[in-house]
Parts: sequence; structure tokens; C-alpha cells
Amino acid sequence: MFLSGLSFVAVNATVRHLGTDLPAAESAFIRFAYGLLFLLPSLVAVLRNGVPRAAVRLVLGRGALHTMAVILWFFAMARIPLAEVTAIGYLNPIVVTVGAALFLGERIALRRVLAIAVALIGALVVLRPGLREIVPGHFAQLGAATCFGLSYIIAKRLSAMFSASAMVALLSLTVSLGLVPFAAAVWVTPTTAQMFWLAVVALFATFGHYSMGRAFAAAPVTVTQPVIFLQLVWATILGALAFGEAVDPFVLLGGGMIIGAITYITFREARLRRRVTAPAPEAANL
Repeated sequence: MFLSGLSFVAVNATVRHLGTDLPAAESAFIRFAYGLLFLLPSLVAVLRNGVPRAAVRLVLGRGALHTMAVILWFFAMARIPLAEVTAIGYLNPIVVTVGAALFLGERIALRRVLAIAVALIGALVVLRPGLREIVPGHFAQLGAATCFGLSYIIAKRLSAMFSASAMVALLSLTVSLGLVPFAAAVWVTPTTAQMFWLAVVALFATFGHYSMGRAFAAAPVTVTQPVIFLQLVWATILGALAFGEAVDPFVLLGGGMIIGAITYITFREARLRRRVTAPAPEAANL
């Protein structure tokens, strides 16, 4: 999970290095086209077996949400500091928690409601509306966090129908196709250097997801989840050293509030899950 966090910070830094010379939709399309090449063997296997009719709408819906999310994320990444993108992005699990209650009928206890409220206050601390200018990049990242969260809710439904590799392959296909009209509308011929750096983005992103998958298989989420929050530390340091971004204590404070809320929700859910799955006392004698 430590390597996964470093990989995603490297993704952020590389996209920030690319800047705004390429439109966000075009950059996102090229990145996912590279990713599609990496995942081609898995995609061929999925298409050969066929997609169940019940899953088609879910696959397409997730692809549409993720398409919008990556366009907004690429737009935000090139325009606001790395630490702010990372801190706002931590709202993804909060969106997942709320969305699971609204769309999947999952129950939210009072403690989780209070944790969500703390996370939202943390987001306000990061943004500080009324105390500073809120630029389009901030709104874009908020939109990206919302769309990513909704995409993950659909992924939870799809996980009962497909393997992890099949889900990633289908996502890469649908997002690549979804980005085609947006990228074509604003297409600018990329340079060799830009193509190279977008390939680097795809490599780091693929390795980040692979490392995360290995971490989830090796340890409980209560162990792996807090480690990913080190991204905020790496993003802050990298932003200061590589891009001359000022270290904003309010971003660290707000990000810490969001991290604390998510960590509490994660540990609480893990504890409840262990309570539900624990064997009855008499079962230990069997």
C-alpha cells in the first residue's frame, strides 16, 4: 500500500508536469488508451466469455461516471496544488458511504453520520469559501470525487459478477470509448514528449492499482487503509520541492479531518464485520 500511494502521487506529479498544453479530455483519453493496451489480454478473455445482460447497464453506467470523473480530475490536477487535489480526493469514500445508503439500502449509524459531517467540515477547511477565491479547479475536483465515488458504488455491484481484472479491463474499455468524442472535439496534436509522459502516467497508475490489489489480498483493510493517507504528506512535499507550491496548513488540517473520519469509518466497519462473521462459541468445538 505504501508503494501504491507513492505511485498515485507520481501520477499526480506527472500530470501536473504536463500542465495545460493538452486539453484535459485528450490527456485522459491518451492515458486510458495506454492502459487499455496493458490490459488487452484480460479484455479479450472477458469479451470472449461475454458480458451478462444484467451487467451491461451497470458497466456502461460506471464507464460514463468514470469518464466524467477523469476529465474533471485531469482539469483540476493541472490547475490547483497537488496537496489540495489529494485532500479533496479523500472525499471519495464519503461519497461511497452516503451513496451506499441512498442506492444500495445500507444502514448508516449515527456515529458514521457524525464522521461524515467531520469529513465535510474538513473539506470546507481545505476550500475556505469566502476567505479565498474558489477556482474552477476546486469545483472540478469536487465533481471528480463525487463521480469516482458513485463509480465505486457500481463497482461493488459488479464485483459479484466479474473478477477484479475483468472489471478493470471493462472500465478501461468503456472509459476509452467514452472519452473519444470529448477528446476529438478539442484535439491538439501531442508532441513526442507529451506522449511519453502520458505513458508514464499509465504505467504508474497501473502499478498503483496492482500494488493496491496485492495489499488488499495480503492484509485487512484496517491495516492497509491508513497507509494510503500518506499520499497527502508525499503530495505536500513534492508540490513544495518540485513545483514551488506553498505548504498550506489549512489543507493539512482539513485533509487530516477527512482522513480521521474515513479511518474511523473503516475501523468501525471492520469491527462490525468481525462481530458478524465470528463463529458461535459452540462452533469452536467442532
